Amino acid sequence: MRLKSLLLMLFLTASIPAFSQVEPSAAEKGLPLVVGGGISDFYTEMISKHLEGPTVWADWNFYRGPSFLRGFGVEAEVRDLDFGQPQGQKLQLATFGGGPVYTWRHFRSFHPYGKFLVDYSAMDHIKIAGLPSWYTADKWTTYACGGGVEYRTWGNVWIRADYEYQFWRVEFFNPNSFLNPQGFTVGASYNFGHMRAH
Repeated sequence: MRLKSLLLMLFLTASIPAFSQVEPSAAEKGLPLVVGGGISDFYTEMISKHLEGPTVWADWNFYRGPSFLRGFGVEAEVRDLDFGQPQGQKLQLATFGGGPVYTWRHFRSFHPYGKFLVDYSAMDHIKIAGLPSWYTADKWTTYACGGGVEYRTWGNVWIRADYEYQFWRVEFFNPNSFLNPQGFTVGASYNFGHMRAH
């Protein structure tokens, strides 16, 4: 985990010069689609342990629509966390869902963004004290909010660092959350649209 944190800090430090690069007047053409994948590291709260696993995402952007929609898009995301389980303990968390994402495109090569997702989530786990012995798996509709930064490295290839906080509860407005996994994803994506200057 310390190595991942160090890599994330180095990435963010390297991206600081991008703050001064204001995006010129331009239009995007091509398919308004971004597809990517990476590795996630999440703290589960359930066994006081971090789990790792692959994550893939796809964003559809609305930059061709009315001006008030520019910056908005829809993200679909799939994550499977099942690496790093403690010996003798089983825990696997998987999510599949999507929702709105807003990307601030003020800078040419550096894009902060925020998102809100509704997921179909599944959990396989060891027996939990106080619950029936047969109860070792469950599925919920869950929610997640998060955000991060994308940095253009070459052409249409972007590096992405993402943070997400999940709400695993039966009712969204119930203050007694059952589980709140949270963690980081670092990966790369390919933007099928591209920029052309006016």
